Amino acid sequence: MSLVYDVDAVVLDIEGTTSATGFVVDVLYPYSRSRFGALLSERSGDPDVQRAVAQVREELGDPDADAAAVEKALNAWLDEDRKATPLKTLQGIIWSEGFTRGDLVSHFYHDVVPQLRAWHEAGLRLYVYSSGSVAAQRAWFTNSPEGDLTSLVSGLYDTENAGPKQEPESYRRIAAATGVAPSRLLFLSDRPGELDAARAAGWHAVGVRRPGEPYYEQGVGDHAQAGTFDEITVSTTTGTTGSTA
Repeated sequence: MSLVYDVDAVVLDIEGTTSATGFVVDVLYPYSRSRFGALLSERSGDPDVQRAVAQVREELGDPDADAAAVEKALNAWLDEDRKATPLKTLQGIIWSEGFTRGDLVSHFYHDVVPQLRAWHEAGLRLYVYSSGSVAAQRAWFTNSPEGDLTSLVSGLYDTENAGPKQEPESYRRIAAATGVAPSRLLFLSDRPGELDAARAAGWHAVGVRRPGEPYYEQGVGDHAQAGTFDEITVSTTTGTTGSTA
């Protein structure tokens, strides 16, 4: 049975929702780990790198931490899968360069891209809200197996420009930035804490449960759930679109 929502915009999580967490953990994480040292030494004058390094030092409580200490902290956070903003910033820089070089191609579940295209064509606005940096998100959608998908997306949000994903205030910021009323926003994620926060901000929220994903067994609490994007129908002011199958 299809889930039906009358909204103006859909906000998408990436890992576990549009794309396999395993790809991020098994491909992207090792790629960034192998390049942290070079980035810190070769791009130390880059403003984005400098800002991230300063944030790492602040989190460590050590304003004089050298590059080796910063790299050690980044690797430890990577092992913990910690959603630390400076980690995500530096990963985003590394991944963007990897995508540009052709070292990397992103992953999307088979049901996702056709549905995003259908929703976009129906006049629905699409946004991304991920713990990965905006730079990483842009690279991800630019370098998909089906080509550049950035034309489908109206905006990108991360923990730096919106805030932590399990805090309702972050979703209020996104609603304000997009100009879409909270009651006209639908959030799709595999993480119950994020769904709770979106709902607390007045959004609609659907949990996406895909076998093999980290949160599959845990479930999505008392939220509506879908196994694929095909199970979600969105009506807009310009029409209705659901499964493209």
